[in-house]
Amino acid sequence: MKSIRKNRSIESRHSRNGFLFILPWLIGVCLFFIRPLIQTIAFSFTKVSVDLGGFHMKFAGFDNYKYALFESPEYLNNLLDSLTEFSYQIPIILILSFIVAVVLNSEFRGRSFFRSLYFIPVIIINSVVMQFLGNSSSVESLSGAAQSAYLNGLIDFESIFLQMGIPAETTNLIFGYVNQIFDLVWQCGVQIVLFISGLQSIPEQLYEVSKVEGASKWEEFWYITVPMLGTSLVLVVVYTVVEFCVSTNNKVIMQAYKVLLDQQIYDISSAMLWLYFAVVGGITAILFVIFHRTCLRRWQ
Repeated sequence: MKSIRKNRSIESRHSRNGFLFILPWLIGVCLFFIRPLIQTIAFSFTKVSVDLGGFHMKFAGFDNYKYALFESPEYLNNLLDSLTEFSYQIPIILILSFIVAVVLNSEFRGRSFFRSLYFIPVIIINSVVMQFLGNSSSVESLSGAAQSAYLNGLIDFESIFLQMGIPAETTNLIFGYVNQIFDLVWQCGVQIVLFISGLQSIPEQLYEVSKVEGASKWEEFWYITVPMLGTSLVLVVVYTVVEFCVSTNNKVIMQAYKVLLDQQIYDISSAMLWLYFAVVGGITAILFVIFHRTCLRRWQ
């Protein structure tokens, strides 16, 4: 009984410390984000006019959403392009960051150096220097330089593809995906850190028992490592989806910002953003439900 009470007291202490840790974030959300969030929802269902007296709203129902979907010349195409990028960029980032995290978590000389090396892109992108140079344009210029050195410096892959009879449209599609590899690698820094944290929380006793039972490394990976990283995987997916949605390279986000900042149209821009977040959130929720029912329940 004493040990049970002691365990419960330790768990309650950890829960209390965790709540205190996120308390500043909760206060910031309540003070600075809740009101604007509700206001943008109201904007998306109203016609907004602005004068010296402030915002004036007139209820319009779903007119703003209808305009974004059926009357805006670019929004639907940008939405489809963004969902296409979402369908392949998120899995690539997750798989690449997971593989790198497993490698960096193993024992080898210089492990700390290589861990910091993979996190450098995160520091550079958010640094003052990159903000001064222009965040997205600088990354794109670096990416273009690396791609040119690889694609055009040694072998002319485009001419080879054309000589093989591959259509130009297919060649352009392949090169479009290859051109994004550099950017995707740069987006894996935080995910690698989260996966490494999850890997280090796996009890070593599980691997020791598996060795005694004669399990191979492949079996250890699929029956111990992957199941124990279930919650870490959920966290990484949420972070990656949020980063994707707020990226300056996202066509939907840039179009909505352009409508808001250049044209000062608050209602249409709010409808564009909320429609996009609803679609992405719905897809993500469906994937989480499938993942929970097929994987998490079985792993627990």
